[in-house]
Amino acid sequence: MVKEYVMGNSAIALGAIAAGVRLAAGYPGTPSSEIIETMSGRSDGDIYLEWSVNEKAAMEVACAAAYSGARSMVTMKQMGLNVAADPFMSVAYVGVKGGMVVVAADDPGPISSQTEQDTRRFAEFARVPVFDPSSPEEAFEMIRDAFYYSEKYNTPVLFRPTTRVCHAYASINTEESFQIKEYEGFVKDSGRWVIFPGLANANHEMIEKRNVRIGKDFSSYRFNTVSGASRKAVIAGGVSCAYAGEFMRDYPELKLIRVGTPYPFPEDFMLKALEGVDEVLCFEELSPFLEENVLRLAGRHRLNIRVHGKLDNTTPLSGENSADIAAAVIGEFYGISTDGGRDLSDRPELPVRPPVLCAGCPHRAAFYAVKKAMEGRKTYFCGDIGCYTLGNAMPLDMVDTCLCMGAGVTMAQGFHRVDDEGTAFAFIGDSTFFASGITGAVNAVYNEADIILCVLDNSTTAMTGHQPHPGTGKNLMGDIAPKISIEKILEGIGLEKIITVDPFDFNRAKDAVSECAGEKGVRAIIFRAPCVAISKPAAKCEISRNCINCRKCIKETGCPALIVAEGQVAIDSNLCTGCGLCANICPAFAIGGAGNE
Repeated sequence: MVKEYVMGNSAIALGAIAAGVRLAAGYPGTPSSEIIETMSGRSDGDIYLEWSVNEKAAMEVACAAAYSGARSMVTMKQMGLNVAADPFMSVAYVGVKGGMVVVAADDPGPISSQTEQDTRRFAEFARVPVFDPSSPEEAFEMIRDAFYYSEKYNTPVLFRPTTRVCHAYASINTEESFQIKEYEGFVKDSGRWVIFPGLANANHEMIEKRNVRIGKDFSSYRFNTVSGASRKAVIAGGVSCAYAGEFMRDYPELKLIRVGTPYPFPEDFMLKALEGVDEVLCFEELSPFLEENVLRLAGRHRLNIRVHGKLDNTTPLSGENSADIAAAVIGEFYGISTDGGRDLSDRPELPVRPPVLCAGCPHRAAFYAVKKAMEGRKTYFCGDIGCYTLGNAMPLDMVDTCLCMGAGVTMAQGFHRVDDEGTAFAFIGDSTFFASGITGAVNAVYNEADIILCVLDNSTTAMTGHQPHPGTGKNLMGDIAPKISIEKILEGIGLEKIITVDPFDFNRAKDAVSECAGEKGVRAIIFRAPCVAISKPAAKCEISRNCINCRKCIKETGCPALIVAEGQVAIDSNLCTGCGLCANICPAFAIGGAGNE
């Protein structure tokens, strides 16, 4: 055994490797991205790994491996499960032969997502088991169990870490060597693998009966535990259980019921755990999943137990839990003072740090070119998911809508249909274009829409950690791959007006926008410049004596490298990348490269 200090996502990856996974596919999304990245760094090539074009593609690749008897894993964030829902719901009915674990990392808060989404609800909807780890150590052990239960019951399973589990660090004991689990290979059987209505009907009944057996099996699962022996009990799962345990460890007599497998609900375990209990507090994040199951259990078995949680506003209805929230809520439930005699009234507030586009980001230059070209005209700026969503911030104010991945392209079409006087723009990144933008572009051409598609191409998947995508010319296995051209895709679907421009060539970029705005139909501008985080120019900008301190550079771009020092505009050389956008704005021509006078 080897002891390692690793991130929760790395623990999940190492646990999957230890379980003998043969194939892992996914789409990068915080908080899940590091799982496959860790596997890429730790695998010797025996495990096939890929960043798929989107979550649906990843799910379908993994399904084929699981049909063949190989153990497979799919990774994504909670929003990605919506994209993969079509194959996921179907494979839940078809079943698998090799273990198949779908890791959908939830993001309570939400910290980096459009919405809070509770994957436990999705598990119940799909009728598949779900595992809910409370720590990196537990995640390492539990994901191996997930593969075991998947094969035992021939079903895909969901694995639901949350942000604080994914990004926490802990010491875990890992194996020195790993071995791929042997598998039989695909055996043709259309009566099993082809989902006709008759098969789906029969399998639905089988699934409902099977889930009762899984619930009983989970009642003896090692991560469903009870500690303490009081007449009041706290029921928790996932990271909320860790928060509860941190407070309750000073009161070992208090009962804590940990639920590591919330679905199918381990009823036998819970009935035994609730013996002698009069009142419970369900402490969980996002939805009242455990609370509702306990209420149903109490109703069916006529238990005289008062149940508290989200439904009676005892616990927060949304957002993350924390150790402080656990202490306050659980302390009040037990009548325990939690101030500990500490006076925190003089504790300073944490600084507010809103997310911004990086200094030198080419997206800022692209947005500014569009803004200046369309000044005074009625416009709709439809955004998408990625770094460029931050174009909504002042002073740019260039993102009017952001719904979900790929939606900007199709929403622009919707605005055009209800208002033919305004000009509808769709902003989308290169990775997102491949993931979910092509369908919208085809829809626009086919339905003869009138939009300007702006592809902000920085040649990487920037927001989630610079993963490769079909336009980068390499794949996760380290192979040189065909570099798929966005221009050729757009030409292939029928676009006649496609302009590729460097967004930092301000005048040309602005002219390209004006040219497209003067025409009709579907036309595209590809703003292409590398992400500043992976390609930084050497030269910095400087401000000369000609500066009139009008602060137009600050007011119009919002670049974090432009600051005010001692009442005068200045450039933070630690942040400046020398992109030169501010030089195009300065009315006094006071900004230039190093040595400018």
